[in-house]
Amino acid sequence: VHIQANLEDALVQEALKTGVDLRQYSKQVELELQEVERASIRDYIKESENIASLHNQITACDAILERMEQMLSAFQCDLSSISSEIRTLQEQSVAMNLRLKNRRAVRRQLGQLLDELVVPATMISTILEAPVTEPEFLEQLQELNGKINSVKEQAFRETMACADVQHVLEKLKIKAVTKIREFVLQKIYSFRKPMTNYQIPQNALLKYRFFYQFLLGNERMVAQELREQYVDAMSKIYFCYFKSYTNRLMKIQYEEVAEKDDLMGVEDTAKKDILGPSLKNRNTVFTLGNRGSVIGAAELEGPIIVPHAAQKSDVRYPFESLFRSQHYALLDNSCREYLFLCDFFMVTGPSAQDLFNAVMGKTLALFLKHIDTYISDCYDSIAVFLCIHIVLRFKAIMAKRNIPAVDKYWDTLLEILWPRFEYILELNIQSIQSTDPQKLGFLDTRPHYITRRYAEFSSAIVSINQTFPNERTHALLGQLQVEVENFVLRVAAEFSSRKEQLIFLINNYDMMLGVLMERAVEESKEVEGFQQLLSARTQEFIEEILSPPFGGMIAFVKEAEALLEKGQLERLRGEEARVTQLARGFSSTWKASVESLSQDVMRSFSNFKNGTGIIQGALTQLIQYYHRFHKVLAQPPLRSLPARAELINIHHLMVELKKHKPNF
Repeated sequence: VHIQANLEDALVQEALKTGVDLRQYSKQVELELQEVERASIRDYIKESENIASLHNQITACDAILERMEQMLSAFQCDLSSISSEIRTLQEQSVAMNLRLKNRRAVRRQLGQLLDELVVPATMISTILEAPVTEPEFLEQLQELNGKINSVKEQAFRETMACADVQHVLEKLKIKAVTKIREFVLQKIYSFRKPMTNYQIPQNALLKYRFFYQFLLGNERMVAQELREQYVDAMSKIYFCYFKSYTNRLMKIQYEEVAEKDDLMGVEDTAKKDILGPSLKNRNTVFTLGNRGSVIGAAELEGPIIVPHAAQKSDVRYPFESLFRSQHYALLDNSCREYLFLCDFFMVTGPSAQDLFNAVMGKTLALFLKHIDTYISDCYDSIAVFLCIHIVLRFKAIMAKRNIPAVDKYWDTLLEILWPRFEYILELNIQSIQSTDPQKLGFLDTRPHYITRRYAEFSSAIVSINQTFPNERTHALLGQLQVEVENFVLRVAAEFSSRKEQLIFLINNYDMMLGVLMERAVEESKEVEGFQQLLSARTQEFIEEILSPPFGGMIAFVKEAEALLEKGQLERLRGEEARVTQLARGFSSTWKASVESLSQDVMRSFSNFKNGTGIIQGALTQLIQYYHRFHKVLAQPPLRSLPARAELINIHHLMVELKKHKPNF
């Protein structure tokens, strides 16, 4: 292997190529090596001093490096000990942080406990010496309340420190309760002073509502005593005030009021005019007039009536205005009182209602008794109905204010008013049912006073009833309308001629319809019913007044149209004389007949507009009959009759009518 490797050497290969003797070449190489060795020795000998100096330097460096190694070893030992100390310090730091955290937690709890238990001198001096109206007293009272509650809590946990402050807190509590009791009682007693505006001390109490809260939490017996004193005082105050106010109000009511004989069907006499006041301030029975303003937005929540001012000015009022004033005062005071009770005495829900009833119960009972007594002998149905709607509106106002205090009172009031209103309405219905037309004395065709009463009354009830519709009211009004319609028919039957009967019916229907449309809703059932009746009777009356002057032509037209429908018009071929007479008669008399008809209509009807409408309807009907007369004569069997030459042109007839009657 070595031989092969040597053979591959470049020098060996060069020698082989040149043919050099390897033995000789080897000796030569050896000689050269020896020469090089001797030269190297000479160089070493020559540099021996430098080498010795280098040796000394290396030795010195070794010594220095040895000392450095020793120093670094010492540093390494020192660093190891420092690292150990750092770990120890770190462990000590963690332990100290934990102890500090624990001590802070203990300090916080102990500090809070001490703050809750320690009674400062400022609190003691303020509770003992400061007036209850001072802000400092209220502030220290709240602090005292907090300390009392804290001591109770800590005592439950068996905290020993509570025993050190309990007696101090108890004495302060007694002193505070005594001062608060005297202050609140003084305010309650101030309610009883004559001419006192009790809202002022109430507002003062609300500023110190915490007083009652303190008493409720620490001395319930005193809180109950103050509550009972307040209820007793305010109950008497409200009762006396409203009793006096109600009595004074009733003294300024109209002297003449509706009586049991003031019914719709009662005969009209000279002594009593039910439709109008016989005295200066007489309240009407069946007309609404301006009485409806009592439920308007402006007057409903307007200022209450001041009785002595009204007496001084000699002003009188209808019952519904007194009722409105009385109950608006009740509403206003009830709202204020309920809110005060909830705020000061800290009650809600049923508890608040019970407390309110304790304060206002006697007053509400007084009102109910007064209303029940008055209504039981009241026959003014409009007044009662207005009172019902006043109650409904006041009830809605209190619901909007979210105050349920007198909801039960409103319901009880409605239970009194509704049956009375229905009873009075039924009395009026019965009075019309029992009215005998033969006992009414002289009758004429003008609107009857009973129907006028009905129209005024019905329009009043319908207009009032719009906001809070009531089906029972609608039913009773419908029954009343039926009886009035029957009454009108019974009275009309007393006239001998059908024409007078129709004039009476139309005058009455027109009057009732006019009043209802003017003062009530135009789309009401009553308006619709009378419009149908008026239209039917008007059409019948038109036929009735056209019959005397134009009856022959009308009869011929109807007869001819009936034969034409049956296809038997040939039967009229022999009626030439009759047709000629009808055509000539119409041409010669129609103007005078129309004028006479118009005058007769205008004399018969009190309403000019209605009379004009009837005349227009009659003339329109006349034109239609004459047009039909033309059409009949234009049929083949009658077309050749000479009488057709006597006919007036329809257009010409209308122009002539327009000349005589410009409104046509």
